[in-house]
Amino acid sequence: MKHPEIHEICKKHMYRYVSVTMTNGAVYDGIVENVDDDNLYLAVPIGGMDHEQMRAFLPYGGYPYPYYGYPYPGYGYGFGRRRFARQVLPLAGLLALSLLPYY
Repeated sequence: MKHPEIHEICKKHMYRYVSVTMTNGAVYDGIVENVDDDNLYLAVPIGGMDHEQMRAFLPYGGYPYPYYGYPYPGYGYGFGRRRFARQVLPLAGLLALSLLPYY
């Protein structure tokens, strides 16, 4: 495919869950966030990270402070999980783009 065709196909699939195959054989699936003249920006889902895995990054069971609610009493919810990571892919290396069912 030529570069303008790839750009138009990606634009047509904005905000949809797609599978992208690159010329080097790598396959990515995610939501098309943006397309510019050179790159495709995908929001790639991150695997489920449970509370035990979060402890490795945040002390005290996932809360950044030594005791519940500090420094804001009553809040104490900790930080939410990041569910997507941004993947930037060059349009020149794109081989195929196909829609995936979103579950």
